[in-house]
Amino acid sequence: MTPISSIMTTTSNASGLQPTDALAPETAPLLRQLATRAMGMTGADIERIVRQARLTARREKRALRYEDLEAGLRDYRPTLPYDTRWRYAIHEAGHAVVHHALGLGDVTGLTVDAQDGGYNMLNFSGGSAGTLAWHEDMMAMLMAGRAAELLLLTSASTGSAGADHSDLAKATDLGLAMEAKLGFGGVHPLLYLSHTSPAQALTSDRDLADRVHARIETGLELAMEVIKLNRPPMDALVRALFGAQALDGPAVMAILRRCYD
Repeated sequence: MTPISSIMTTTSNASGLQPTDALAPETAPLLRQLATRAMGMTGADIERIVRQARLTARREKRALRYEDLEAGLRDYRPTLPYDTRWRYAIHEAGHAVVHHALGLGDVTGLTVDAQDGGYNMLNFSGGSAGTLAWHEDMMAMLMAGRAAELLLLTSASTGSAGADHSDLAKATDLGLAMEAKLGFGGVHPLLYLSHTSPAQALTSDRDLADRVHARIETGLELAMEVIKLNRPPMDALVRALFGAQALDGPAVMAILRRCYD
């Protein structure tokens, strides 16, 4: 058991300022684990969990422990059926594997028990940002969750669609920007065409919709090829994420890098 008080150390500096709280060496991994499990929660959600954990510790006349907070985070999430959690793990692992394989940056966290299902945190620090190739890789990363489901489960769920922040929504926005604003368009690439209503632009211009859809399809195909070429890390990450429900960045990157050794 890890008392919360043990992960803070008090230090003072030579300037004579008041002592400040500094993190003890073992704190970083503990905080990463808690932060990963809290992905997708609001500040109010976390405040309620911390308050309940403190009440539990007070009733039992002991110090607040890491396990109290972890249990609170777990209890806050609904229990998922086996097959749903497995699908979420496949979906999020797909994003992570393609993101890493295409050199877009590191993965800083994955979870399959966020409020709206799976959730990922990605660091975009790699590749030649702003180029056509980089945007095509970004499209593949956005479509990677759906690609993973199609490859491993032979069917895709609504997990990549159905909302303005969904994978398909982001892919559509990216495809439209590539065709109309970023200079990569198949027709009149030098024109900058900003649309106040992207949905209206796509429904009223069949040719534009076809070109955007073709870019999304190409991204999906690239994602599927990348996952096929990286099945060992994909399978290892799916199993680990399914079992742990949440993995912080170092844990994800360790799995991905170990499979290439």
